[in-house]
Amino acid sequence: MNYKEEKLHCIVCPLSCSGKIVFQRNEITDISGFSCPRGVRYAQEEVTAPKRTLTTTVRVEGGALPLLPVISRTPLPKEEVLACARALAEITVMAPVFEGDIITGNILNLGIDIVAARDITAAGAPL
Repeated sequence: MNYKEEKLHCIVCPLSCSGKIVFQRNEITDISGFSCPRGVRYAQEEVTAPKRTLTTTVRVEGGALPLLPVISRTPLPKEEVLACARALAEITVMAPVFEGDIITGNILNLGIDIVAARDITAAGAPL
């Protein structure tokens, strides 16, 4: 197929602009409808190499809370998100943990760190 159109809704900001991408011979030939340059960049990335930020939790041992929210420092390739979540499901950290601490560096050799999204104090310590 030489010609293809794809419609996208941008997720970069709350405006959620709709746009259209036109392909010819598997190359982007036109992007229209997005109201800002960020929407255009999102569309280009979404059709060539989609990425997502991963947010999940890992278990905490000896902490005031049993789970620690974590986040990828930068977006991951979309096709690796589930594999990264499975890898994180096997991790337990020791309290205390502080926001920004690297929980797993270079997850799955993707060059992306997973960091703590909040502090978790040790059990019995003041919150």
